[in-house]
Amino acid sequence: MLVLFALISSSIAATVTYDFNITWVTAQPDGFSRPTIGINGQWPIPPMTATVGDRVIVNVQNQLGNQTTSLHFHGLYMNGTAHMDGPVGVSQCTIPAGDSFVYDFKIDQPGTYWYHSHDVGQYPDGLRGPLIIHDPDSPYKDQYDEEVVLTLSDWYHDQMPGLLKSFISYANPTGAEPVPDSALMNESQNLTIKVEPGRTYMFRIVNMAAFAAQYLWFEGHTMRVVEVDGIYTEAADAEMIYLTAAQRYSVLITTKNDTSSNFAIVGSMDQDLFDAIPASLNPNVTGWLVYDKTAPLPAPALIDSFEPFDDFALVPYDRLPLFDHVDYSFTLDLKMDNLGDGANYAFFNDLTYVAPKVPTLYSALTSGNLATNPAIYGKNTNPFVLLKNQVVEIVLNNMDPGKHPFHLHGHAFQAVFRSPDEAGMYANNETLAEIPMRRDTIMVNPNGNIVLRFRADNPGIWLFHCHIEWHVASGLTATIIEAPLDLQQTLSLASSPYTSPNSSAVVIPTSHIEACTKRNVPIAGNAAGNTIDLLDLTGENAPPGPLPAGFEARGIVALVFSVVAAFVGMGVIGWYGGLEVTGVKAGGG
Repeated sequence: MLVLFALISSSIAATVTYDFNITWVTAQPDGFSRPTIGINGQWPIPPMTATVGDRVIVNVQNQLGNQTTSLHFHGLYMNGTAHMDGPVGVSQCTIPAGDSFVYDFKIDQPGTYWYHSHDVGQYPDGLRGPLIIHDPDSPYKDQYDEEVVLTLSDWYHDQMPGLLKSFISYANPTGAEPVPDSALMNESQNLTIKVEPGRTYMFRIVNMAAFAAQYLWFEGHTMRVVEVDGIYTEAADAEMIYLTAAQRYSVLITTKNDTSSNFAIVGSMDQDLFDAIPASLNPNVTGWLVYDKTAPLPAPALIDSFEPFDDFALVPYDRLPLFDHVDYSFTLDLKMDNLGDGANYAFFNDLTYVAPKVPTLYSALTSGNLATNPAIYGKNTNPFVLLKNQVVEIVLNNMDPGKHPFHLHGHAFQAVFRSPDEAGMYANNETLAEIPMRRDTIMVNPNGNIVLRFRADNPGIWLFHCHIEWHVASGLTATIIEAPLDLQQTLSLASSPYTSPNSSAVVIPTSHIEACTKRNVPIAGNAAGNTIDLLDLTGENAPPGPLPAGFEARGIVALVFSVVAAFVGMGVIGWYGGLEVTGVKAGGG
């Protein structure tokens, strides 16, 4: 019977192929026209869909001309295919302009996900879209009539390269993040969704923002949460939900029998995240559930306060109990500070992430038994090495007054504790949930802490990072090197003389290797590219040096304003000196 079931399952699995030509297009989702990164000449980019058990092949052609790129399939664990995860400098080299690249992986998890570029802050320029994995065995498959995909996002009128240059700069010593110009819903504004009376819809909701979390509510309708970040939950009613950048929810909404009115869907960016709020900013985006297209589309009602559903109240449908025995625990202390170039950076344990010269995956595959030594990956990658099947605990202390959404690649984690605002460092004496909520992206409160646990059962190289794209750029990332010796038995660099591939190991595709060699990026050795002495990190990529002793951020601010004032003063003197002088008689007396 088991053999028969396996044969039936394999016979219905499909190979889903996507041919993606990544190009520039022009878009104006909020009325402002700007260059945008599209796929196959269109934007919004196409949604990806598959079914549990399918094989997905994505053939990428980078035709941007002036930029490299990559794709990350956010939330997919990539079991057995860690080289398909997508972050540049981690599991691959960047895809050069004019080149092709192949992603090839099997789907073994259902849920609501998204895909986006994972290369130098690129995805806010448009390279982001929903990825939906259907499940014939969903526990909620008989409880709804139709699915609707709803994306939330923020939008900038300026392109990311210029914004990043001004963000990480001595002229921005406080690290104030660029504020979005608008909020979008399905990459547009004034969205209408036609609904029928007395039906139940499953809304798959994805926040694809670079920065802004959003509050979301459907006027006159209650949501029933049934999934977060690919994890089925016991159904829970919510009037309003809060989605950080990169989080996803699936909710069931049953429509009314009365079709005389239409109802607003409201997304509102969390302005607590913004250092300064431009007077011109509209933080809201509105769509409508349309029962009657001839009826008016009402303006959303004003609300007194935001009171979203607490995702910590969710219970996973499978009721997986707390991992109560921890094999390995490590702490990450988060702060923002300035370095010697005057710019503001993000730090874990006083280290800001800098990508290595060799993608970390390739270092793990070419370092033999030394792959378990975190030193070979370079201190600036914030490396942590895990053993196979350990129960791992991450304690994160947020020593910053801002909210931060953290995402773990390769896993969903148990969110076992989250403090309120201003709680300070984790005290290790808290009562933990017996059946904790699981997801892959979670928010830590300002000056608070979170505790996460997961089992290291997926060999690979996985990032743990803040999903505010400005903070990824400024270094708020750690690297998880999971079961590297096991990884060497399942994955190989066949072209490298520094690895002895197992005959049954998956060989990294040629397109991945060529992406490195065409840009002269080494594919073997430690973080510095040293293949002779793996413990010699001479020449590794490094951040700017520290500030001079006694120099603080407020000193940089004062210096910047002094310099600006000096230039303004000189400009005024020059302008004044250039004026024609009249009404003064030459000579004295």
